[in-house]
Amino acid sequence: MMIWLHLTAATLALGLGIANLALAKGTRRHRIVGWTWLVTMSFVTLSSFPIRELNEGAFSWIHGLTVWTLFCMAVAIIAIRRGRVRTHASFMIGTMVGVIVAGLFALAPGRFVSSLLGA
Repeated sequence: MMIWLHLTAATLALGLGIANLALAKGTRRHRIVGWTWLVTMSFVTLSSFPIRELNEGAFSWIHGLTVWTLFCMAVAIIAIRRGRVRTHASFMIGTMVGVIVAGLFALAPGRFVSSLLGA
């Protein structure tokens, strides 16, 4: 069940993130989509900890990516609160790259998502 919730939230976060990168920056809509993305990504990151299908049930390197993502999201929020728009944008783009990379690794043979796709 947790994997399904994680997958659903991750898919939503990917869509929200792409949409927000395409939206005009600094608008009310950008902020609303951004906060919705942040809440969704917080769930995605935190829900990844109980998922341990790699590394024989122990934490894996992917969980390190999760910690890094949480750190990057915090830096991005602090940066925008201090008016450091470039830093905010860089960390948000970097976090989106991380989402995409994690999604690609989820497609690896033997993983849950790849089994859904028949691979």
